[in-house]
Amino acid sequence: MAVESDQVLNVLFLCTHNSARSILAECIMNRWGAPRFRAFSAGSHPRGEIRPEALGLLRHLNFDVSNLRSKSWDEFAAPGAPHLHFVFTVCDDAANEVCPVWPGQPMTAHWGIADPGKAEGTDAEVAIAFANAYRQLNNRITIFVALPFRSLDRMALKERLDEIGRTDDARPA
Repeated sequence: MAVESDQVLNVLFLCTHNSARSILAECIMNRWGAPRFRAFSAGSHPRGEIRPEALGLLRHLNFDVSNLRSKSWDEFAAPGAPHLHFVFTVCDDAANEVCPVWPGQPMTAHWGIADPGKAEGTDAEVAIAFANAYRQLNNRITIFVALPFRSLDRMALKERLDEIGRTDDARPA
């Protein structure tokens, strides 16, 4: 993939409701990938609100959550939308849906993470599910931003993206 050294690469994280995992991924990428990467998130059927557990975790980790919102993936297929370089699905439901046609033919991969919103039990057990989703996404994104983009051709990069998504715990090597 031909990447200019000063080019900002746009990354879209997709989940069905855009209320937890994709929101976490957007924040993580914007922290660890800046200024090289700019992240967005969206959903195929957005809930319209972000899970309070996700917001609480992000606030606890000192993320700015003031501009976060649950939104439709249609925003990113519309005229004037940011040119996307990468699109990652982070839930199995979104991975199995027919996605819009993304302008610019971005590279895609599936990085499925268990839905912490389905966790049951005490508040502490639910918090652990959200922390685990955050940890897995954080590890995968850390690996992603460290890839040698300038030296990987498109096929090799696609292989690495898929490999990151298959990693159970996605711990950095």
